[in-house]
Amino acid sequence: MGFFDSDIVQEEAKKLFEDYQSLIELGGSYGKFDIEGKKIFISQMESMMERYKIFMKRFELSDDFMAQMTVEQLNTQLGQFGITPQQMFEQMNMTLQRMKSELEKQP
Repeated sequence: MGFFDSDIVQEEAKKLFEDYQSLIELGGSYGKFDIEGKKIFISQMESMMERYKIFMKRFELSDDFMAQMTVEQLNTQLGQFGITPQQMFEQMNMTLQRMKSELEKQP
């Protein structure tokens, strides 16, 4: 069975994408959130990034050809912007840390 033939992989990919889309849409109103809402949003984004890292690690560890092609495509796409997947996650984490820091400064 191929990597993408797994019902578990398909369900996790679908859920991850849906959750990400929902958070991105919600993030458009981030500036209108109260402090607690901002904390919840940041926490959910951190959780999403952790889930995404784990999902991508599954691709990297798989011997499946299509999984390896997916990793290569991601590397190529990010490489066009001059970054690696690791750098992408680090930048996202730094952004979330800055957002947290800004909340701590608020009265």
